[in-house]
Amino acid sequence: MSIFHNSTSSTFLLMGVPGLEWAHAWVSIPICCLYLTALSGNTLILFVVLSDPSLHEPMYYFLCILSTSDLGLCKSTLVTVLGIFWLNAQEISLDACLSQMFFNHLFTVIESSVLLAMAFDWFVAISNPLRYSFILTDLKIAQIGAAIITRGTLIIILMVVLLKRLSFYRSHVPHHSYCFHPDVMKLSCTDTRVNSAFGLTVVISTFGIDSVFILLSYILIIHSVLDIASPEERKKAFSTCISHLCAVAIFYVPLISL
Repeated sequence: MSIFHNSTSSTFLLMGVPGLEWAHAWVSIPICCLYLTALSGNTLILFVVLSDPSLHEPMYYFLCILSTSDLGLCKSTLVTVLGIFWLNAQEISLDACLSQMFFNHLFTVIESSVLLAMAFDWFVAISNPLRYSFILTDLKIAQIGAAIITRGTLIIILMVVLLKRLSFYRSHVPHHSYCFHPDVMKLSCTDTRVNSAFGLTVVISTFGIDSVFILLSYILIIHSVLDIASPEERKKAFSTCISHLCAVAIFYVPLISL
């Protein structure tokens, strides 16, 4: 079998759920419901926040960024999966695969960064409420948002560039139903040690560091909440804290399983 280097004619076959090809039509139903729920829910969040001036606050700005990245993540993964199940669109070119992988990983990194920003926002609101509006100004929120997008873009672009230099056989079958960096990297017929090392560095420098700081933030938040004298205010703060932790768990638990 011939080997290519940086060839756009190289293709990958996305198989959906191996062994359950006969049930793809049924499997697609919950996935379609999940996609429609994510699409409508995140769109509703964006509409409500943008249309209500009273919600133009740091926490809701971060929520809008989180909803936007979640929409992008759904578009870059679930649409491809549904295409496999409904249209049998299994074949994808190398360039299309790398493009999908770029957006998939970019939005994932952005979501992790936004969860960290939301933890910082809540920490400031609890520990220093009198200076909250002076610390998290609109300019500061814009700078944080720009930093989040810039960090993710630079890291993932470099990841894709390093992957683009590899050689691939003409056809490969990744383990996932969409293009995922470890899968695509393993399908190369050349040395991938640099890619493996960089991929590990990306995981540690994004999800690893973000999760550590998120955990530290919530430890400090809980400590601050326990110092609140009013039982009602303490209960309200704990309720918000639990909802934030649930959002973090919903993001990180599936990520760990990958």
